[in-house]
Amino acid sequence: MRSVFILLLLTVTFMTAETKMAEPKPSMVNPRQFVFPISSANEEEISHVLSSVSNVVKFYGVDKCEVIIVVYSKGIKAVLTNAYFFDKEIQKRLKSLMMYDTVEFIACKNTMDTYEIEEKELLKDVKMVTAGIVEIIERQLDGYIYVRP
Repeated sequence: MRSVFILLLLTVTFMTAETKMAEPKPSMVNPRQFVFPISSANEEEISHVLSSVSNVVKFYGVDKCEVIIVVYSKGIKAVLTNAYFFDKEIQKRLKSLMMYDTVEFIACKNTMDTYEIEEKELLKDVKMVTAGIVEIIERQLDGYIYVRP
């Protein structure tokens, strides 16, 4: 019985493997580039995107990746200064990600116009573009990888 347990333990141990990096490997001069959308006001979905971004930054290293988070439609809530969340950690986590130079939040001006949101209502350091969807498309054409967690 003991030998079966040891064999099982060894099998499980060797089954886990490190992620193999594609070439060229990420570096400061050749960072991995990602674009994530937030298009829903659903707190679980916003939280999932923030967790995914945190995991990507931790895995690659803050100096070896660039992350763009585009907020549009009802997802604009995520970057409003007066946003109310049941999960009080969401804005703390969002602001924490904003502290990295390699993580950028971009708000859709079309969405802002639709919901009559003024620039002063956005969190500090959130940039604006005319159309969030177009920003995502253009980032992909520029080599960014689109990630929809």
